[in-house]
Amino acid sequence: MHDRVNSPPWTIDPGTSSDHGLTTVTVTQLGNTVAIQEVPMSHTPEHEAHRRPHVSPMADPFMEFDLPAEIHRLKAEATWSTGQNARTLVKYDDFRVVLIALGADARMPEHKAEGRITIHVLSGHIRVKASGRTFSLRPGGILALDRGIAHDVYALDESALLLTIAWPGTK
Repeated sequence: MHDRVNSPPWTIDPGTSSDHGLTTVTVTQLGNTVAIQEVPMSHTPEHEAHRRPHVSPMADPFMEFDLPAEIHRLKAEATWSTGQNARTLVKYDDFRVVLIALGADARMPEHKAEGRITIHVLSGHIRVKASGRTFSLRPGGILALDRGIAHDVYALDESALLLTIAWPGTK
């Protein structure tokens, strides 16, 4: 299974790991690659400040996260200046948990996932449009969407949310 969420007119492929300790992240817009970056996977201090070290591994039998600290880290990164940032916390072949921070008025244009998703708002206020409906989600609110449901997300206030994606199992 690919770690890819199709997002017309753009896609983000969060990466493939290499033997030299880097993950390659690719952003594609309208079929053209607009950015490719190798991101270090270690916490060594010699890495540049704009590069995010990935906590390794992201698929242990159990994992624990301090979400307020993770949100703080997202907002401290240079990418936050765009008004949005995300970090994959859990990464299995058939399941992902992604922490997303959105600035006020940030928009994630219409996209869909091949798996079933949930959007759980941790802070702020977001609006999700899907299947001809508009959902207003505040802290503690959760929305579940079946696979392939096109949706867009708009942050009415600075917000943080957990996105889970579950793909059908493969045998």
